[in-house]
Amino acid sequence: MALAGTVLAVLPRALYRVALDDGREVTAHAAAGPGRNFIRLVVGDRVDVELTPRDKTRGRVVKKK
Repeated sequence: MALAGTVLAVLPRALYRVALDDGREVTAHAAAGPGRNFIRLVVGDRVDVELTPRDKTRGRVVKKK
């Protein structure tokens, strides 16, 4: 399940600080793999984030809006 949020900061090692619409902040990386193009994200971009099942403070950016 993807949650909507806004990129707050670009961190080292291709990580991003994202503020979710429900008030939480998470650290996320851009999704990679076959069929995925490189996503360039900057502060202020709206994104969809999937959270990891074990740690709700980490996730993966799956879509840029």
